[in-house]
Amino acid sequence: MRAVVQRVTRASVTVDGEVVGAIDEPGLVVLVGATHDDGPAQVELIARKVAELRILRDEASAVDVGAPVLVVSQFTLYADTRKGRRPTWNAAAPGPVAEPLVDAVVEDLRRRGLRVETGRFGAMMQVELVNDGPVTILLEA
Repeated sequence: MRAVVQRVTRASVTVDGEVVGAIDEPGLVVLVGATHDDGPAQVELIARKVAELRILRDEASAVDVGAPVLVVSQFTLYADTRKGRRPTWNAAAPGPVAEPLVDAVVEDLRRRGLRVETGRFGAMMQVELVNDGPVTILLEA
């Protein structure tokens, strides 16, 4: 499982002209991708790291300050670009495998007391954000 975590001042996800998830205060945008052999251990590690990363102002974590999190599924995190100019997606888990894993990350973050907004799995999404810093961190489980 991979996640790209961005510290933001605000962010939103739009699908077909409708905002489906948004945070309007400082928090985190988390792009999450799953591979074929991911399971509960990877979900827990990614959720814990996202919740506890001390990357907000004054070295606080999202859990410390109750910062909101916007989670967006992102199978392209598993793009293989080693050959040619066209990425392959073989390492990305198919939707029926990946969707429950991304949902489990969201639920784990909520169990930790965080307000979590989401995109829409499998949809063509427009993600808008203001990266604060900029701070962007890659997590891998």
